[in-house]
Amino acid sequence: MHTILRKLSALPLAIGLLVFGASSLLHAQNPAASSSAPASASTTQDPAQALVGLSKQLDGLKTTLTNKNSTQPLNDLRTQAGEVQQEANQWLTTLTPEMDGLQARLTVLGPAPAAGAPPETPAVSQQRRQLERDKSKLDGEIKQAQLLSQDAVKLTAQIAETRNEQFQTQLSTRNGTPLSVAFWSNLKQSFSEDSVHIKRVEGLFVDGVSTAWQPPNRLPFVLCLIGALLLVVPGRWLVERVVLMITRRYMPDGHLRRSALALILTLTVTLSFGVAAWLAYEGVNWNETLDDDLMTFALQNVRTMFFAAFVAGLGRALLSYHHPSWRLPALAEETVRDLRWFPWVLGAAFFLLGVIEHLNNIAGASLPAAIATRAFLALLISGLVGLALLRVQRVRRTLRQDGEKEPKRHALWVGVLGGVAVVAVVLAWLSVLIGYIAFGFFISWQLLWVGMIVASLYILTHFQHDLFDALLSPKGRSGLRLQSTFGVAPATLDQAATVLSAICRVLLLIIAVGTVLMPFGGSPNDLFSHIGQAFTNLSFGKLTINPGAVFRALVVFIAGLLIVRIVKRWLSEQLLPKTSLDVGMQNSIVTLLGYVAVVIVFALALKTADVSLQSITWIASALSVGIGFGLQAIVSNFISGLILLAEQPVKVGDWVSMPGVEGDIRRINVRATEIQLSDRSTMIVPNSQFITQNLRNVTHGNSLGRVKLSLPMPLDTDAAKMREIMLEALQDNHATLATPAPSVSLDDITSSAMTFTGVAYVRSPRDASTVKSDILFDILSRLAKAQLPLSTPQSMVIRNLGPLGEDSPAAPG
Repeated sequence: MHTILRKLSALPLAIGLLVFGASSLLHAQNPAASSSAPASASTTQDPAQALVGLSKQLDGLKTTLTNKNSTQPLNDLRTQAGEVQQEANQWLTTLTPEMDGLQARLTVLGPAPAAGAPPETPAVSQQRRQLERDKSKLDGEIKQAQLLSQDAVKLTAQIAETRNEQFQTQLSTRNGTPLSVAFWSNLKQSFSEDSVHIKRVEGLFVDGVSTAWQPPNRLPFVLCLIGALLLVVPGRWLVERVVLMITRRYMPDGHLRRSALALILTLTVTLSFGVAAWLAYEGVNWNETLDDDLMTFALQNVRTMFFAAFVAGLGRALLSYHHPSWRLPALAEETVRDLRWFPWVLGAAFFLLGVIEHLNNIAGASLPAAIATRAFLALLISGLVGLALLRVQRVRRTLRQDGEKEPKRHALWVGVLGGVAVVAVVLAWLSVLIGYIAFGFFISWQLLWVGMIVASLYILTHFQHDLFDALLSPKGRSGLRLQSTFGVAPATLDQAATVLSAICRVLLLIIAVGTVLMPFGGSPNDLFSHIGQAFTNLSFGKLTINPGAVFRALVVFIAGLLIVRIVKRWLSEQLLPKTSLDVGMQNSIVTLLGYVAVVIVFALALKTADVSLQSITWIASALSVGIGFGLQAIVSNFISGLILLAEQPVKVGDWVSMPGVEGDIRRINVRATEIQLSDRSTMIVPNSQFITQNLRNVTHGNSLGRVKLSLPMPLDTDAAKMREIMLEALQDNHATLATPAPSVSLDDITSSAMTFTGVAYVRSPRDASTVKSDILFDILSRLAKAQLPLSTPQSMVIRNLGPLGEDSPAAPG
């Protein structure tokens, strides 16, 4: 019994941990394995060794990220990169005061005596040298810590980009449609294998329950199950009655009572079902008898139960079926009656989603089984949401037709969310039916996730507004006390309530937006870190950064970039392909217009942020100095890139040759150009080299390639027969062009041989050498069949017929 009480005493802590960590753990397909977490910076540790260790750890993370065979989740890599950045910043915080102390001691000693001045004592000189050595070493460590922090930030951004690419790839993957026979055939074929996996998990569960039923564990098991049942059925009812009684007695009438009850009812349902699930888990695993996999599976389901109960509690609090006068949203009684059981059904579907996902993970379900379960869940969740929307619409239509009651008007954002939900439901069903099951499942999951966030934001917004209104009301008890104690004017209280409510509403909105984005890879730490940074005013000279203006500027900049991207995609995929412009010209036009549009968007963002040219003149001055000393190369490359895009001396797809570089242009950026070499590697060439150096564009004036070959034959060779054989070989090759037509000529006659020259054209100079080799093999075979030997000794001349020299297509004659 003492053991039972000891474990039950840890219940509040367990509840807090589960509620705090459930949002991130629910989305994890596998348990996050934290490995190689860095220790915090300590003054007792050698900074040089610690920074070297951080550098090695960061290099290991980079290697793991680039390793395609790595199975470590990207979330783990991002967490570890953040830990490296955090420890590097801690070392900066630790070492910077030491640097200041050394500098202060050097300042006290003063500069070294000049030549001819009285010398200082040896002790002072030795102390100065030691301080300078320590300062130099410490300066190197600080710079190394700064570089590590910056590299960690870049690695975090790279991991986020990689994760986004994987996410986009997963969404765009098309599986078999459930309407096809192949879909069910694959599921049937994998059924036997999945059955074995499910039976293994079932056996583990049966063994765990059997172990829990043994005499040492039976009493805790039974007590925990009884406690869970009592908590769900009579316990929740009793808690709600007590809360209602306390609220009616001690809370004044008004909006605060209504919003507070909605919040309390949500938490009551969440904690009752969640704690009941936790008690059931503790009863089964009282003495940690469960298998590790089964224990992980059970804990994941406990967390899922917390969230499923939270969904049900939110819906129940918003509908408030038993207390219509305390209902927050303006809903008709008919609508509430039709949707009475919808929160419980939706919460059960939420729990089913989590259980099946975790079961697939622990059982190692086959790909057809995982696809089939996700298709089922996507149709189930989106179907439930669609059914609820249909019922709401039917009630409104019935009320409008009867004319007895006018349907209650709702806010504009409610209509917008309803329309978005309808589109999402239709899109989810269509995606699943045509085979894009991952995308349909994502849409369905987002319906649940966004709906839960919006409902939570709705309740919390009303609660904080009603709370400030009640606490700071000039006629309320607390408001009268503030007026009498501090002499605050009633108008000031009203203004303070309005301002504080607005600030909290903005904060809740920011948190809600960040939470909505959590399925894309965000985390609570990132969210609150960004929030903290957003409300810090920074001043640079005469330029003051206002968080609100910066936020508006970011919105304008992001929206402008999205519009630019849409227009660029429309140009590159729809308009320009229908013109007579070649691919290189199309790419140059899209790139140049993109740069111009980005500059315009940036200027609009600066205007939105209330940043004038006068306030950034010091930045322009600093840039001018920087350009004079070290940025002239960057500016030169930038201007050269604009010239390349405008004048088109080279374009994407051209074959160019420069000193040390020869290959195809794959991309022209604003600073450098990417050239693919013959060995499939990529050379990054600064744009200024295309302007200042000699450049040979093989495909600029003539995109055709020429194949020219010469064959020496004995003097007694039948010239007409030789000409016929070579001409047939040139014409029969599939790569040679009919126009210009291949030709064969007698090029020279010497005392030992006569030389025949054949010329043919191919579509690209890149194909010339390969086609030449094929034609030579064909000619040798034909000569062997016709018994026409080459001259002895062989004096065949094969010229390089590329764009160089006299044989270039552009050469005169």
